[in-house]
Amino acid sequence: MDKPTHEAKTTPSPPETAKERVQQLVQKQRSFFEGHGTLDVEFRKQQLQILQKAIRKNEQKIIDAMYADFRKPPFESFATEIGFTEIELKHTLKNLKKWAKPKRVKETILNFPAKSYIYPKPYGVALIIAPWNYPFQLMLAPLIGAMAAGNCTILKPSEITPNTSAVIAEIIRQNYSEEYIAVVEGGVETTQHLLDERFNYIFFTGSTKVGKIIMQAAAKTLTPVTLELGGKSPAIVTEDADLELAARRITWGKFINAGQTCVAPDYVLVQEQVKEEFIQLVSQTIHNFYGDDPSKSPDFARIVNRSHYNRLKSYLQDGNMRTGGETDENSFYIAPTVLDQVTWQHPVMQEEIFGPILPVLSFTSLNDAIETVNGGEKPLALYLFSSSKNKQDVVLRCAHFGGGCVNDTLSHLANPNLPFGGIGESGMGSYHGQTSFDLFSHQKSVLHRGTWLDLPLRYPPYADRLKQLQKFFKWL
Repeated sequence: MDKPTHEAKTTPSPPETAKERVQQLVQKQRSFFEGHGTLDVEFRKQQLQILQKAIRKNEQKIIDAMYADFRKPPFESFATEIGFTEIELKHTLKNLKKWAKPKRVKETILNFPAKSYIYPKPYGVALIIAPWNYPFQLMLAPLIGAMAAGNCTILKPSEITPNTSAVIAEIIRQNYSEEYIAVVEGGVETTQHLLDERFNYIFFTGSTKVGKIIMQAAAKTLTPVTLELGGKSPAIVTEDADLELAARRITWGKFINAGQTCVAPDYVLVQEQVKEEFIQLVSQTIHNFYGDDPSKSPDFARIVNRSHYNRLKSYLQDGNMRTGGETDENSFYIAPTVLDQVTWQHPVMQEEIFGPILPVLSFTSLNDAIETVNGGEKPLALYLFSSSKNKQDVVLRCAHFGGGCVNDTLSHLANPNLPFGGIGESGMGSYHGQTSFDLFSHQKSVLHRGTWLDLPLRYPPYADRLKQLQKFFKWL
């Protein structure tokens, strides 16, 4: 009788840890980048076109995901997230070849004969960390810049909006190999695993508090960073403003996405002579936008989770409530609310509100308003409503802020030709359009020196050439 044969036993490999997974992803992308495949501009265009088609194909799925996450109105989801991203893509595809060309710059006679160029080159492997409030747009817009510049990219969507994060992950995994673009989902621990790795560029959108953590981590390896943060962005309304227009545009900018917008008007400084009229106009506009009961309006979003709901609800006891104030704990609903008689000592004025609560404060002179704005941290945005060209010039010259509008709110974000970014605690670095391409590109400076002439003046021994050199530099 033959002896039974035994199959060789193998010890199963231990499951891959989250940290190991991140390490492997970064190494894969680094190897892929070093193969130089992303340097070809045609490759970049093809990959952007794939993204363009994927977004169009999944538009409804994206809208449904954001509605599931925080009941974001479909109109707002398309206008501020999908449509915005598609415009950014079109603009990039149209101009990419021009942006990627080496740019010749003026030469100095010191280098004669020579020609000098700036070559935009990708950094390598980029990390993009997105927030929850505009979970699609604020992930994909910087990704477009990273792809256009020729980088490999790891994306970290927010765990606070899991449905949208899952759709983003699905789109990326179905259309790209992870050695080129990958999505890593997870919470704080996952983000820490990512920050433990060495990237060539980090792009972060979120709170100032977390931005400081990101910058500390990047400093360990001298990794360049862009921080898109926030702050208390003011709207200034002067007595000569079109008050009805100002009320309408401020109400729209404040309460879109239930106020969960980094560039929303955080508070209003209105000239004291027209303050009461302005408040009444805002209250009427809220009614016009959302009806008698905004909780029943299909056009008003919800607060993203209980933690943010509780924080915002605590602000409702500050000052004097002029309109709104209704809440629903079950759906995380807070009504569009206007607060009067608020001071800078109230909790609502101590940090960025990031919700549907609008404090209205007054000022006497325009200089007082400017001093109020400049007295705090530099905001991400500022909105001025005035019909006076002189007053517009004074505010734009003297007030410190990242970007903004005159006689409107939010709309500066819609122009891809305008760089978007903060200053001071509201962030560093700008993006959108060509600025995104430049942001994710190292500007490599190269001089091409002619060989047919080689003046001996610069070479030792210098002997008595110093006076000749001094005369030459004065002549220049």
